[in-house]
Amino acid sequence: MDLYFKVIEFLKIYFFSGYTLLNTIIYGIMLVLIIFGLIKLFKKLGKDPTELIFYVIPFIFIGSCIRAFVDNGILPYNWFLITPGIYFIVGSTTILSLLLGIYFEKKRNINYKKVLFLIGIILLIPIFVGINRINIISSLEIIAIWTVLTILFFLIGKFFYLYKDKYNLAIISAHILDGSSTFVAVDLYGYSEQHVIPNLIYKETLTAVSIFPLKIIVISLSLYVIEKYVDDDVIKGLLKLAIFILGLAPGLRNLLTLFLY
Repeated sequence: MDLYFKVIEFLKIYFFSGYTLLNTIIYGIMLVLIIFGLIKLFKKLGKDPTELIFYVIPFIFIGSCIRAFVDNGILPYNWFLITPGIYFIVGSTTILSLLLGIYFEKKRNINYKKVLFLIGIILLIPIFVGINRINIISSLEIIAIWTVLTILFFLIGKFFYLYKDKYNLAIISAHILDGSSTFVAVDLYGYSEQHVIPNLIYKETLTAVSIFPLKIIVISLSLYVIEKYVDDDVIKGLLKLAIFILGLAPGLRNLLTLFLY
């Protein structure tokens, strides 16, 4: 029994009490393993994961809404309702919905992406019904910054191939939303960063504005490497999908958290 309680205490300290360097590394390893599993799945299904980028947005909204509800005390603080727990739950639901979409495509000749999107919308509706208070000012601040910077990269895409691709533009835009929401939340509304590395950078620079060059450089280099060195379409698409989700999910979470503030 002593060992049992020690294990529980270890998990509480290092996994259920916010982000630490240890659990950040472990979650990263788990993400890599999940991606490898999904690569095998998509190859077996014969589908391109890149095409799902816009169709999984309702599911990302679901996870982000639930996390925002927790941040604002509407739902209790629980590992399964915060990251990374909510990622596992919503991710599993998305994969099951994808498989259901594949089934309907084979049996009813209905586009699997439309089925996936529709399921996401149906699951999202009752969550949005639960919203009964809003802070429109903070939301408009985030959306304004995100819109201006997204338009800027859209214009850059006229001359630079990396942002000309609609999926690459969507990915950089998702991370711009994350950066915009982080900047507004931390610098203007006194929120704190939970992730270890960005928090260290903010402390050194004394502002969350530093998130913009950090994200733009890292994401742009990642997209460049993927485009140049990854030839497998499934691996390339899944990497892009993962990067998109890792940008849009926290971005929407921050936006909705302030929206409900």
